[in-house]
Amino acid sequence: MNLMKSVQTYMGKLNHDGDLLNELTQFCQEKNIKLGRIQAIGAVKKATLAYYNQDKREYEYFTLDKHLEILDLVGNISIRDGKPMVHAHITLADQEGKAFGGHLAEGTIIFACEAVIEVYEGNDLVRGYDEQTSLPLWS
Repeated sequence: MNLMKSVQTYMGKLNHDGDLLNELTQFCQEKNIKLGRIQAIGAVKKATLAYYNQDKREYEYFTLDKHLEILDLVGNISIRDGKPMVHAHITLADQEGKAFGGHLAEGTIIFACEAVIEVYEGNDLVRGYDEQTSLPLWS
């Protein structure tokens, strides 16, 4: 295992009405964060998530058009096509406590969100096509 050392941490509030994935990605690209970890809590006005269908080898997207709490968002930052990329999964709950989860996709609109981004030093993790899964995994 190639161990990485955390060298910097950012904490802050993301923009109300912003797209959650785009806000995180834009921040990482602006700061040129190539290697890191993301965690967040808060709430969204609606969510777009994806499930990777292993048989079809493609993402299936679905939208939850309602207000939801972010129970947890966890993800990483690595390089894809020469740029920082955020890969995150999210768990959400409705007013009855029913949980929903999946791969975070564009179209998840922020009501309130507090995020932590840890930046690591070490060799870049670069995403490339993985033959076994058809996913862009770390090479």
